[in-house]
Amino acid sequence: MATVDGPSPVRKFRAASALHARNFIRRLVASEEELDAEELQREAVQLGCACAHDVKRGEKVTVSGRLRTVVYTPRTNLPTLEADLYDGTDVVTLVWLGRRQIAGIEPGRQLTARGRIAVRDDRKVIYNPYYELEPAHGEVR
Repeated sequence: MATVDGPSPVRKFRAASALHARNFIRRLVASEEELDAEELQREAVQLGCACAHDVKRGEKVTVSGRLRTVVYTPRTNLPTLEADLYDGTDVVTLVWLGRRQIAGIEPGRQLTARGRIAVRDDRKVIYNPYYELEPAHGEVR
């Protein structure tokens, strides 16, 4: 008498087919913003980065995502360059003190940043982060 270990191949196929159908339907009805957020999260996980939503003040973290905004703030004593990095879960503001511009730091650019999380005005911030720019679209690494 033969015993069957686990689900049959037919059941596995049906379960996989149902999952693919659900994913297909989800992609049809999801907004472009939701799909983009999922893609950013997937890429961050592949790189082994922390989710911006989960990081806490004082932690040394590595986060990865896309720059949404880049703003130069000309202050009299110390100019700053600030960029909002979105990873699909939350935003971390990257602040470079004493900088007016940095080559490659521009909206839409993907990068990975490392540093210690601070909180300023209830927003997560990394001051003077170490960063690595991801290749721009069409650019080969």
